[in-house]
Amino acid sequence: MTEPELEVLVRELAEDRSQWEHLVRHSREQREYVELHRDDDVAVWLICWMDEHDTGFHDHDLSGGAVAVAEGAVAEDRLALGGPPVTRVAKAGESFHFTASDIHRVRHCGSEPAVTIHAYSPPLWRMGAYEILPGGELRRHSLSYAEELRPLS
Repeated sequence: MTEPELEVLVRELAEDRSQWEHLVRHSREQREYVELHRDDDVAVWLICWMDEHDTGFHDHDLSGGAVAVAEGAVAEDRLALGGPPVTRVAKAGESFHFTASDIHRVRHCGSEPAVTIHAYSPPLWRMGAYEILPGGELRRHSLSYAEELRPLS
């Protein structure tokens, strides 16, 4: 699926609360997440966010993706060389997409818990988590799709 097609999918799922509302769980210690669907073409996840939850900078290896915000708000920061990250805030009812080669991070934004729906195609198997070393050098760490992303620096 293309990234725009994934964005349509996550927006539709976010609007259909019967598909995911019973799975929402919030924890202050970590993001709560559950895979809603996986087939040969797409994987879909529900992720619950609270204060200070942050993925750290990462990529999605070979998978493009999209995120729809069902409740609350999240910020997406795109890594920018030579300057601060480019940030956009997505609130309930809004969505965004990204390519496999984009390096970004997603973090909770606002005072209310957030719920997001994510879709990846092809289905996510590996991710790259980025550690920012002194002097601005990047180091990529390869992670399984099942591992929780957290800031490395």
